[in-house]
Amino acid sequence: MIFDLISGGLENALIQLLLFVPIALLALTFHEFAHGFVANKLGDPTAKNLGRLSLNPVKHLDLMGTLMILIVGIGWAKPVPINSRYFKRPKRDMALTALAGPLMNLIIAFVGVTLYSLFIRFFPLRILSGIQLSVISAFFYILSYLNCYFALFNLLPIPPFDGSRIAFVLLPDKFYWGVMKHERVIMMVTLLAIILLSGTGYNPLSMASEWIISQIQKLYFMILF
Repeated sequence: MIFDLISGGLENALIQLLLFVPIALLALTFHEFAHGFVANKLGDPTAKNLGRLSLNPVKHLDLMGTLMILIVGIGWAKPVPINSRYFKRPKRDMALTALAGPLMNLIIAFVGVTLYSLFIRFFPLRILSGIQLSVISAFFYILSYLNCYFALFNLLPIPPFDGSRIAFVLLPDKFYWGVMKHERVIMMVTLLAIILLSGTGYNPLSMASEWIISQIQKLYFMILF
């Protein structure tokens, strides 16, 4: 990620990096908060009891995960602890809890695209300097892109990502819990594959995120203009 930013020029890289860090923390924080909030509503107070039902980024920060985001654009926060024993229907409620995180990121991405489109349509741009326009435009784009990327990344139907808990909900219990036992190994293999693909210049998640944002923008521009 850092190398990608630098390739766009030093000034542009500095602006994007200063925006990227707080937006990444916001995306990760709201993602984990959503998991804990839904789990609590479904009967699991674990996150609340441990102080993780919070919008304080420090509560969710994982140092290695944050460094990975800055370096390669792929990382993670400290997972909110979930105890499925509290759920009345464990697999279903685990799926709903898992869906909450990516859904929160998609909502934020949608808000980012909306604000960008409204800003372009109604704000008197002539009173802003080039650097101000660059900062505002970059903020809205990174907010939309990063949250969309996180949502798609976490919706991968591969353990331990949220998508696996959603996709596997209909599987027999024996197979479901058997796969989940090996989720850490599966995660490392998946991360390595994505990093290698990114190194070749082909990142399907990045391409999908850009396409989704562009389609929403087109829809708004058709409505507003």
